[in-house]
Amino acid sequence: MYGDGFHVYDTTLRDGAQQEGLNLSVADKLAVARHLDELGVGFIEGGWPGANPKDTEFFRRARTELNLKNAQLAAFGATRRPGLKAADDPLVAALRESEAPVVTLVAKSHDRHVELALRTTLEENLAMIRDTVSHLRAEGRRVFVDAEHFFDGFKANRAYAMEVVLTAAEAGADVVALCDTNGGMLPDELAEVVHEVVGAGARVGIHCHDDSGCAVANTLAAVKAGATHIQGCANGYGERSGNANLFTVIGNLQLKRGMRLVTDEQLAEMTRIAHAISEVTNVAPSPQQPYVGVSAFAHKAGLHASAVKVDPDLYQHIDPAQVGNDMRMLVSSMAGRASVELKGRELGYDLSGEKARKVVDKVKDLEAQGYTFEAADASFELLLREELNGERTRHFDVESWRVIVEQRPDGEVISEATVKLHAKGERIVCTGEGNGPVNALDRALRTALERLFPELARMELTDYKVRILELGGRGTGAVTRVLQETSDGEATWSTVGVDQNVIAASWQAMEDAVTYGLLRAGYEADTAGRTGE
Repeated sequence: MYGDGFHVYDTTLRDGAQQEGLNLSVADKLAVARHLDELGVGFIEGGWPGANPKDTEFFRRARTELNLKNAQLAAFGATRRPGLKAADDPLVAALRESEAPVVTLVAKSHDRHVELALRTTLEENLAMIRDTVSHLRAEGRRVFVDAEHFFDGFKANRAYAMEVVLTAAEAGADVVALCDTNGGMLPDELAEVVHEVVGAGARVGIHCHDDSGCAVANTLAAVKAGATHIQGCANGYGERSGNANLFTVIGNLQLKRGMRLVTDEQLAEMTRIAHAISEVTNVAPSPQQPYVGVSAFAHKAGLHASAVKVDPDLYQHIDPAQVGNDMRMLVSSMAGRASVELKGRELGYDLSGEKARKVVDKVKDLEAQGYTFEAADASFELLLREELNGERTRHFDVESWRVIVEQRPDGEVISEATVKLHAKGERIVCTGEGNGPVNALDRALRTALERLFPELARMELTDYKVRILELGGRGTGAVTRVLQETSDGEATWSTVGVDQNVIAASWQAMEDAVTYGLLRAGYEADTAGRTGE
């Protein structure tokens, strides 16, 4: 571990929370902080106490509710206002009263921002930095300074931007983080500036935004140029295009440059932590996110699969287990025998020899009709079982179903569904109401089967997506594909249905979801084709 020789500083709870649509409660912020602490980051910036009630409350609750094992909590704030003493500024007092051991101060380093935004002189801005840093140091706080708009300021007035950095360092700031606030820098030019500032004698950090798509690359370039303090956000959260993705930066520095920022055990938890934070923030995780995305080690093309079958390293830059992720095989019309064999092995099926060719042909035929199995593993496993066993796995047989949608006099729209089916020697007719046709069908099917299969009570539909495919028509006459996600509280699985009628497509996905759920619950008589049984 680098310890104080190198800082990993997270600003998800402050800068990341400025992302459009991201709104964290105090309880959410406490939960995210615990996850970040598990990862082993050195500092967690909790917010700006005194600037808003939520952040003030966060620091109050953190004293008794946040038992950090690896990280120190940092409070964010600004230098004192012009014309005041730091000891008399109420916002500086709020930083003291937060009781955070570390305070990060934002300071203007671009001369135009000093004159136009702060409406003060360049000399007074330096005095504000000097006074606030030295005051907080005297109060026993460790102080970091974020030099806001530093790179733009350096281009406009190099001498003044450098003077801001040196003033902060001389006043007692442990680190001065150079901020690419507008996110417009490129790695080569940024590295040159960082190298020059490091050469002036200050300890330098880096804080990058992703407006040019270079936040991670710029952070890595800064470290190579001598920065020993990196700032970023979980999952790349942040205003506009986001901040440097801290998970990607940690993965690159530790696995590519050999810098031991966290333990191997903590790194192996990174994927889980990234997704856990996504659950708290209610921001869907990006499948393509490096290292921790569900597609980060997913292979689709047959050529890739053939190589991976021989040696996974041929198409993977690291072992996904190092970051707690998994290799996945995607089955699609691009799949060859190797893809299907590897996917079958992943699911526990032996698809050697002619079996693989048979499944490949079936997949390609169905995908030509609009099906997709790369995002519907449960439907693909049911297809495998059908091809291997020669018949569809069934726990019930559907006689018919229908849905009626009615708008009532008060304007309320109600859907009513009726299903008729046979299960365990019984003929069952059941009706269900819902706020839409799919919801009504789901309720009717569950009600019909729950007496015979009590485990269905634990299953719930967690996601539902519809896509229009122009395979045989346009507009309302086009083919519809439905992807459904279902959970039993322990696992989640996805199924697919395709039809010109969206309700029929939904029923297919729903029937697959229930069938797969019952298999998971142990209602299985035929295990032909499964390895190890």
